[in-house]
Amino acid sequence: MGITKSELFSDKKNKLAAMFKVLAHPARLAILQYIINQHACICNDLVEELGLAQATISQHLKELKNAGIIKGNIEGKSVCYCIDEQVWQEFAVEFGLFFAQDIKVDKCC
Repeated sequence: MGITKSELFSDKKNKLAAMFKVLAHPARLAILQYIINQHACICNDLVEELGLAQATISQHLKELKNAGIIKGNIEGKSVCYCIDEQVWQEFAVEFGLFFAQDIKVDKCC
């Protein structure tokens, strides 16, 4: 397996790359959008809502939780998830700074 050589880059660049990576899968975007649209924590079965296998959803929830963008609480036999608002704002700020960079090109290819 290849080495990413992430140590060549600043902590800030590595953190931003990790943020992009966690959002780089359409299933994760669908999960986040579903949670956001509920305006509350979700405890229901995402399998019916998204049409993905339970194992697939569980893996994506794990990735989102490891990134800190969602948090979960165990309630009985189910796990409830919601957006971590502080982390969500951190993502928004970092992405905003990245995309707000002024790019002026005199000539283009």
